[in-house]
Amino acid sequence: MLLYGCAPADTFIPAEVHRSPGEIQLAVIAVLIGERFEDSEYTEPVKAFRAAGHEVVHLGLKVGSTVTGKREGTKVRIERAVGDTVPDDYDALLIPGGYSPDHLRAYDAPVEFVRAFMESGKPVFAICHGPQLLITARVIKGRRVTGWRSIVQDIKNAGAEFVDAEVVVDGNLVTSRRPSDLPAFIDASLKKVGVMITQSA
Repeated sequence: MLLYGCAPADTFIPAEVHRSPGEIQLAVIAVLIGERFEDSEYTEPVKAFRAAGHEVVHLGLKVGSTVTGKREGTKVRIERAVGDTVPDDYDALLIPGGYSPDHLRAYDAPVEFVRAFMESGKPVFAICHGPQLLITARVIKGRRVTGWRSIVQDIKNAGAEFVDAEVVVDGNLVTSRRPSDLPAFIDASLKKVGVMITQSA
């Protein structure tokens, strides 16, 4: 079991990044996550974001609760309730796949947050079933989007152009189809938020 940060022994939370004076933290990235998320679609991007110097904040339905990955049992503690925060607090948004997006889109707060985030023009990264939240938020009409094969028709019905590619970048939106696309997804996402800048002390 992966364990990052200070938390109960079964909880996965990325550790704090210790920066020397002069290092600038470029981005605060919100991760909108719910029960039975696809483990690798959460853990791999988060590792990459942290390695690049960015901060990650976990958003969910209830602050202090723990959600669990569907394959590996990865546990993530929710740091902020999505209904109690706003897009202005973040620079980018990650939506992992699995069953999490379908679970979250049954509630108003996650849907409204995603809608507001897309309207802000800030980067949004959605992989696999992640676009389900975008569909429910009604924010992909006219956009180029990819996603897991079972939601292809849903993407089209939402007015988007489905593109069968490992990663699709359309303005502020980055989407991918499945875990095997993670290298391309992470690369495109990092390009959107940049990498850590080190200034001379």
